[in-house]
Amino acid sequence: MRGNSIIFLLAAAILLAGGICTPDAEAQSKKRKSSVIRAMEQAKLAAEADRKAASTYSPETEVMKYIIENGDTIYVDEIRAARVWEKLPRQKGKDWRKYYRLVHNFSKAYPYALVARKLVMEADSTIAADKLKGAKREKYINSVQKELFDVFEGQMRNLTVSQGALIMKLVDREVGKSSYNIIKGYKSGLTAGFWQGVAKMFGSDLKKPYDPEGEDMNTEELVQIWEAGDFPAFYWSLFWQDPPEVPIPEKYL
Repeated sequence: MRGNSIIFLLAAAILLAGGICTPDAEAQSKKRKSSVIRAMEQAKLAAEADRKAASTYSPETEVMKYIIENGDTIYVDEIRAARVWEKLPRQKGKDWRKYYRLVHNFSKAYPYALVARKLVMEADSTIAADKLKGAKREKYINSVQKELFDVFEGQMRNLTVSQGALIMKLVDREVGKSSYNIIKGYKSGLTAGFWQGVAKMFGSDLKKPYDPEGEDMNTEELVQIWEAGDFPAFYWSLFWQDPPEVPIPEKYL
């Protein structure tokens, strides 16, 4: 099925620009953001605070907190707890094989979902700021789409159908809308219906939302591990090797 994966993955490439919407629809899109997205944004702010706290101390920019006890000055600071992952023996059984596949597929799929989130924000901002409409908006959208195909098509041809389907789910998580609604808003209901038919052929459903508390619970756990910066160590603990590198150009990071 590897050869057919390009069908899914070209759709995923469309989705990387799929959140593009008209200025009038921008406010509605923001309102539809799920609680998962809001929680993710809060987690990112916390992570950024941790990174700043862990940076090299400079007396010119900040002063450490301190307390005085019995005439002694004691400086106080907080650091994020380090998590150590044990090298686990290879587990057996159907459930474990399924989980190993999920972890491996996630390592290849999630970087593309992060690219999607960044491009959606940039594209929406450009359309709103430049007040692009009609032919100008269409020209801009086509230029973004062409760039994405030129950069990512070759990479995506090496992925599997399962990895392509996971990209769809993770784009849903990052953008806050189902893949079907993204394509419908970006192109048309007819186009969305076509891609939904393609997805059905491969056992997927573009209308199905990301469910972090249900069937996507394990995926959500991997997202949290990734956001904490622990995914490489976690991957190594399962496979005894580093996760595969996903060659995302620096401008899309």
